[in-house]
Amino acid sequence: MILYLKRAYETAIPADGYRVLVDRLWPRGISKEEAGIDLWLKEIAPSEDLRKWFGHDPEHWPDFKAKYLKELNENKELLKQLKQLKSEHRKITLVYAAKDENRNNAVVLKEALGDKTS
Repeated sequence: MILYLKRAYETAIPADGYRVLVDRLWPRGISKEEAGIDLWLKEIAPSEDLRKWFGHDPEHWPDFKAKYLKELNENKELLKQLKQLKSEHRKITLVYAAKDENRNNAVVLKEALGDKTS
């Protein structure tokens, strides 16, 4: 199983495999057809409070990552759902809207799923 990360604003292509949007909010300015999302798993996104606190401030990244992992560990059913998808699909792409490709919730999710590769 291959796990990819991709911004919602990049063109969806067949090589992405099964596309899972992992943001709480739908990406601004993107239609459902353009997004090519197979599953919107908004419940797995960081809580509203955590998302607002982080504000994509690079200085908050280490704390955001720890707090988000804690949230994920408190709701293991959602991670279990993603792990199940990993067993059902050869390729999965976690789709996110953040501009920062290295510091966002999809990066943390990928790590939580046991995939440390970029």
